[in-house]
Amino acid sequence: MSLEENKAIIRKVIEAVNKQNLALLDELIAPDFVYHTHTQQIQGLEVIKQVIEEESKSFPDLHVTIEDIIAEGDKVCVRLTETGTHTGEFRGLAPTGKKIKYTAVAIWRIVSGKVVEGRGVYDMLDYYKQLGVIEYKGFPDEDVS
Repeated sequence: MSLEENKAIIRKVIEAVNKQNLALLDELIAPDFVYHTHTQQIQGLEVIKQVIEEESKSFPDLHVTIEDIIAEGDKVCVRLTETGTHTGEFRGLAPTGKKIKYTAVAIWRIVSGKVVEGRGVYDMLDYYKQLGVIEYKGFPDEDVS
């Protein structure tokens, strides 16, 4: 697959998440897909669909925007902005009604036209700060607003 074809697959994955069209992921993601974050490893297409569905219920207006997309070999790297309004319980956190906007970076590996692996880093400090779960005062000269 060409670099442009690989980037197109990732764009379709993001589009499927934005439209909450989880059935489309069957065409784009391998059944044994593995996703690594700094806190967990998610294994399997059906499990990742459950995670996306849970997030979509908690943030019904969830929207992911690709800010940058770079491809090399069998990998595609994206810098993302995620936005949404926390109107449903999410991982034990009662709805806050707050709007959030945070960044993430993900690297996806594609084999034979399907995403087989992903690695993501999310700005969880900013995420939890916006939801009011934590208070981060920053360094003396840092603007944390």
